Amino acid sequence: MKRLSGKIGIEQGTRVLFSDFANDGAMWADDGPREVRQAQVFSEPFAAAPMVTVSISMWDMDHKTNSRADISAENITESGFQIVFRTWKDTRVARIRADWMALGPVRDDDEWDVV
Repeated sequence: MKRLSGKIGIEQGTRVLFSDFANDGAMWADDGPREVRQAQVFSEPFAAAPMVTVSISMWDMDHKTNSRADISAENITESGFQIVFRTWKDTRVARIRADWMALGPVRDDDEWDVV
């Protein structure tokens, strides 16, 4: 995690969510769940839940059907979140890679908890 001006942290990453064409998985076979969730853990916790953005950085879809996709970050906490990819109808998705970025407050090294 990078620290900006001591009290703001930023972290980013990339992740392949699935490669269903390799094993005729649900997204490629159009049979089964049309949603994938993957947990992403931050390298260190934020002081409070950060703002998180997720985008598709690579997609491989069948050209014979409409390309339908929804990607988002859900269940965001100080320590991580879930990347959620959804498609519907007859869309066939071979694989998806997602990029993400989190920006939020971090504990300052000069802050002390005195009990």
